[in-house]
Amino acid sequence: MNLLDELFAIEADFSFDADKHRQGLRLMLDGCRKHQCIKVAECDQEVIGMCSAQTLISTAEGGMAAIVEDLAVKSGWRGRGIGRMLLESIEAWSSAIGLRRLQLLADSANESALAFYGKNGWKRTQLICLRKRLGCCYE
Repeated sequence: MNLLDELFAIEADFSFDADKHRQGLRLMLDGCRKHQCIKVAECDQEVIGMCSAQTLISTAEGGMAAIVEDLAVKSGWRGRGIGRMLLESIEAWSSAIGLRRLQLLADSANESALAFYGKNGWKRTQLICLRKRLGCCYE
């Protein structure tokens, strides 16, 4: 099963769309790589985990921050520290380019993911996520 398929299967706000996700990954990979990063974990030439991040300007921080997305580890590989290593790799990239904060969205019903993030030093905030689709993207 595709990593993003597994990820979106547990997120109520999204559904898997192979073409759309392939296009998003292509956009991430085609850029200059100064403002985005994709880390992968492999075993025997098979991708078993991934995590991505992209930068933005934070007025609250007075500098650059990043949004972490798509942390996914294949179900048979979970619990072995792969997710932690992927997050640490994203954190190292973020520190190396001088980012001041990382943030991510997690499904509020995914208690195991929320526990994982808490165990890895992530704090819940009082903010909530709102979204609005634009143009041709309305569902």
